[in-house]
Amino acid sequence: MKKALVVMVAASMLLTSSPTAESQGQSESLDDLFTRVSPSVVVVRAKGRDVNAAGVTRFNETGSGVLLSADGGHGRVMTAAHVVNGMDEITVEGIGGEVVRATIISANAAADVSLLQLERVTKAMRVARTGDSDKMRVGQQVMVVGAPYGLAYSMSVGWISARWAPNTIFPDMPLAEFLQTTATINTGNSGGPVFNMAGEVVALVSQNISKSGGSEGLGFLVTINSANKLLIPRKVFWGALQGVLLKGRLAQVFNVPAPAGFLVKTVAQGSIAWNMGLQGSDGLVTIEGKQVPIGGDIILSVEDIPVASEDNIEQIRNRLAAVSPGAPIKMKVLRAGKVIELTGKSQ
Repeated sequence: MKKALVVMVAASMLLTSSPTAESQGQSESLDDLFTRVSPSVVVVRAKGRDVNAAGVTRFNETGSGVLLSADGGHGRVMTAAHVVNGMDEITVEGIGGEVVRATIISANAAADVSLLQLERVTKAMRVARTGDSDKMRVGQQVMVVGAPYGLAYSMSVGWISARWAPNTIFPDMPLAEFLQTTATINTGNSGGPVFNMAGEVVALVSQNISKSGGSEGLGFLVTINSANKLLIPRKVFWGALQGVLLKGRLAQVFNVPAPAGFLVKTVAQGSIAWNMGLQGSDGLVTIEGKQVPIGGDIILSVEDIPVASEDNIEQIRNRLAAVSPGAPIKMKVLRAGKVIELTGKSQ
């Protein structure tokens, strides 16, 4: 089952942080800042399917997000990719408690960020202001608001403790630029906004490193600048999939007739890939200490672009984004030892 990571409130921080906020030129108290930014935060809930050793199971995922626009009454919410990618149903709940359906309009698992479009924006929701994450420095204070363990609108305060350039900290997310924070992060708040002391969104909660399973002050946040560059609204194909990029030794084990391929774990219902007949996995095996799905299609190419690397996957995203609605799409997959071609239409 996918892991979601979240933030919890630390009451002692509320008492000790105000002088620091004032020393940074921020006269607004933390409680006033929390009240001001909370209407831009949403709880993200998703329903999907996962694969384990026993087969396919259904599960629910809870995370957080932030409303970044409300153009035309259809708001856009940014969240973490691992909360929503490949899920069959997504809803968001605003501060007033109203639940609204959402769909993915852009996703990049290599940076752990996704962009959702809401059916509507509720009266209680407010659009967040975004800041310049390039200006964030080690030692500056930040506030995280989200739903740790489903506890909606909990707040945590901490400091930026490090900055990490892309492709330096998490190999599975090479495109993301990360800020490291001491703010408490626990299961349930992945995708939640991180605010500077001016109330501007400067990052999104992504991961933590923990030996105990709880928060140990090693939280990692995707910077808002890198997320904005990577999340261009477009037709979603990869955002509807969960899986593993097979290359090197793994590609040899699965007899992939190419340098690499994408082994599909799950496919979101109703997506382009689902309508093309792409099949997900039905079990897991352990190979060299790593759990790998089995039984699913292995994507070799889409629109004649080989699935050889994250760069090629980005090319595929761009190619599909340029295809007109209703235009044909083709994909080559390895299924049960045979290479077949799947066809469909762009949405």
